[in-house]
Amino acid sequence: MNDITLAVATRDLVTGEFHGVNEHAELPLASVGKLLLLAEVAMSVEGGILHPDTPVTLHEDDYCGGSGLLPSLSGRSWTIGDLAVLTAAISDNTATNALLRVVGVDRVNAAAAALGLSRTRLLDRIREPRGPADPPTFAIGTAAELCGLAALVAGPGGWQRLMRGWMRQNTDHSLVPALVRHDPEGCWLANKTGTDEGVRTDVGIMDGRTAYAVLAHGPAGSEHELAFAVRREGLDIAARLSAARAPSRS
Repeated sequence: MNDITLAVATRDLVTGEFHGVNEHAELPLASVGKLLLLAEVAMSVEGGILHPDTPVTLHEDDYCGGSGLLPSLSGRSWTIGDLAVLTAAISDNTATNALLRVVGVDRVNAAAAALGLSRTRLLDRIREPRGPADPPTFAIGTAAELCGLAALVAGPGGWQRLMRGWMRQNTDHSLVPALVRHDPEGCWLANKTGTDEGVRTDVGIMDGRTAYAVLAHGPAGSEHELAFAVRREGLDIAARLSAARAPSRS
């Protein structure tokens, strides 16, 4: 479909080689925007501002449909660490809203800006459904900036290790890694996906060597084509990774 926009950014974490297509296009992110929240929580844990064992009691307006398990569970109190794992592993919308209530959208965006993400930001909490009076989408951003965030998360710092651990528990491998080999135990891939009407997105780290962001956006009803485009790009990313790892021949 000609009205589909595919934005791609990859960086080889060893050589620094960058590959981009439409990488500066500002597109809706769906749940990939939750990476900004997870980064702020991880940095706050490392800085002693938050403690992962601190309990958070769910409020009625935290509860949200869509992805997640918390609306189906009886527990009303979960630790900050629990909520972060639920957000990363199954993209739990209720867990996301509870964490956002603790830290605030403005604080998340300020932390993202400090990491160099000037055009990638949250616009709102998660809402299902989203009404005409609400911001038009949860989060927007660019592939270039999200690839940069993934490259930062691949680094050696304490908050990066914590965030990678959360991302490695992601259960959704249906987009970028869908058609390529990936370790079923999660050691080869750390990623976060986003799906919404007209949106398919995936940001992560492959094999500790390649940081990537693939964002696809199109009209309602184009979701099959969007997913296919993202998966095809996953094949290209894996091919470049394989070529980079191949021994040179003299």
